[in-house]
Amino acid sequence: MKKLIALVIVLALVGVGAGAYYKSRQAPEPKVTTMPVTRGDVVDAVAATGTLQAVETVDVGTQVSGTVQELYADFNSIVRKGQVIARLDPSLIQTQIEQQEANVTRSQADLDRLKVNLADAKQKYERAKAMFDKSLIPKTDLETAEVNVKSADAQIKSSEASLVQAVASLNNQKVNLDHTVITAPIDGIVIARSVDQGQTVAASMNAPTLFVLAADLTKMQVLANIDEADVGRMRPGQAVTFRVDAFPTDTFTGTVQQVRLQPAVVQNVVTYSTVIAVPNGDLKLKPGMTANVNIEVARKSNVLRLASAALRFRPTEEMFQVLNQEVPPEARGRGGLNAGGRNGGFGGGGGNRNGGTGGGNRQGEAGPGAGAPAAGAPAAAGAPAAAGAPAGQQATAGAPRSGAPGAPPSEGRQARAGGNEGRGGGDQPAGGRGGNGFGGGNGGGRGGFDPNMSPEDRRKAMEARMAAMSPEERKAFEERRAARQAQGGGQGAPGEGGGRGGVGGGQRQGNGQNAQAPGQRDISRGVAASITPGPTHQSGATTIDALFGPLPVVESRGRAWLYMDKKLKPINLRLGVSDGTFTEILGGEVEQGQEVVTSMVTGLEPKTTTPGGQNNANNPLMGPQRGGPGGGRGPGGGGRGQ
Repeated sequence: MKKLIALVIVLALVGVGAGAYYKSRQAPEPKVTTMPVTRGDVVDAVAATGTLQAVETVDVGTQVSGTVQELYADFNSIVRKGQVIARLDPSLIQTQIEQQEANVTRSQADLDRLKVNLADAKQKYERAKAMFDKSLIPKTDLETAEVNVKSADAQIKSSEASLVQAVASLNNQKVNLDHTVITAPIDGIVIARSVDQGQTVAASMNAPTLFVLAADLTKMQVLANIDEADVGRMRPGQAVTFRVDAFPTDTFTGTVQQVRLQPAVVQNVVTYSTVIAVPNGDLKLKPGMTANVNIEVARKSNVLRLASAALRFRPTEEMFQVLNQEVPPEARGRGGLNAGGRNGGFGGGGGNRNGGTGGGNRQGEAGPGAGAPAAGAPAAAGAPAAAGAPAGQQATAGAPRSGAPGAPPSEGRQARAGGNEGRGGGDQPAGGRGGNGFGGGNGGGRGGFDPNMSPEDRRKAMEARMAAMSPEERKAFEERRAARQAQGGGQGAPGEGGGRGGVGGGQRQGNGQNAQAPGQRDISRGVAASITPGPTHQSGATTIDALFGPLPVVESRGRAWLYMDKKLKPINLRLGVSDGTFTEILGGEVEQGQEVVTSMVTGLEPKTTTPGGQNNANNPLMGPQRGGPGGGRGPGGGGRGQ
């Protein structure tokens, strides 16, 4: 009996241990964090700091030296134009005036004396001439009398000039006497007083400043220092909100008035002064206050929006393992699982790269753990992979990359003559950057149409692609084509997965799925917004600000993930304005109130160690190791799978 009891106890312990071991081996329940899609305002703003100043300030100085005898204005005094605000001691200038008056009197007396001498010389000349006519005196005496007349006349002219100079000096001293009385040049408020009564001021090289007057403090301006990275988005008329430390709960408003071209370089940081007009009817704002401004570049009110963190969320292979879910094609593209490298398209499926240096096929291989399909998976819908190169084959340096025997010319032509570069990545449909290359390519990679196609076939292909577009995409494409034609550029053909304009002015266009990592970039690879042509000279423009056109409409593509029935479901979105926290949704299969995934914790993330064995799993500076076979920049020629 005792043996039976002991056996039962042993079996129970074994069962408990096995259950505990089995439970520990089970995958933990993932912790999924979601945020709902809401409606609200999205404001793209540029933050900066600036200083409040009066719109018009005048420095009141003095042109003469002297001692401040009286002050009739102080700080914050309201003055009117012509009002006496200070007076200097005039005693020294009055003494100089008396001296100049004496000089004028002496000069006048000298002039009168010389006039008498001239009259006497003329009489002697007349007598000498009469006597010479009667041959009573020699001719030399007549000539001497004539010279005396001319000399007296010249002395009179010199004396008259001296008299004018003395009068001018007298008037100068009288003007200086008037300048001892300081008056307000404008209507305004005294915001600074630099002298006190009894202080001596010396006006030698520069006029000393006595007061600083602000014309009207009900209208002020903020001089904000805008970084050179953001100054390109500044336009006159943009709305501005700002706060000051004196009133932390109040929000003040203003308008961008001017973007000055003079740069300021402080510690290798280049900034530009932007003038913001600010109303100050209640006189709360004071000159010199520091304003923390937010300049609104774009504002969208009451729009559908989602958290920007949801666009940055990228599921990993471990997440799909925990959820017992097959890796969807959308997760195999660029920036996909396990942070794969360039080999095999950043960890994605084998990207097809047709049209290398000599045209031809270069197909990458999938890295380990990438979840990519078998070798030879198509790179993009509508762009078949060229045969003739097995998976993982790396092109030999200097060897021509020729297409498959009998393949159409579009699969083996040179890249710069219109070759295509598929960035599809795995079996993703319509991936990559389709569109126009250096003269047009083929299929859904970088190329557009085959240059060997007849005009009729090209027209039919264009009509087929236009028919496959949505109305919004077609409208955007037409607007971009018209803008390009207005600039004189050639028109490129739309690619299946978003294109890249080439030398001929091709457009970036596509109606397929965007193969970039969701939320990784804000630039558009699908239907891009139409770009306003650059500034041109306009007759009648008086400032450089009038030559800048409006900012282009912001539009991009991204991907978010829904957590439904304990599965991750991708949704492709067209995105608009973003303020860093929320991003506007222009289109996509999402509705208000739906929960989008912002993060997921599985508990299965691999722990990395340093060569010394130190665990770096919790070190935020140590990310997943890149490289190795099929990862990082390892061997194998793979195109960058999109």
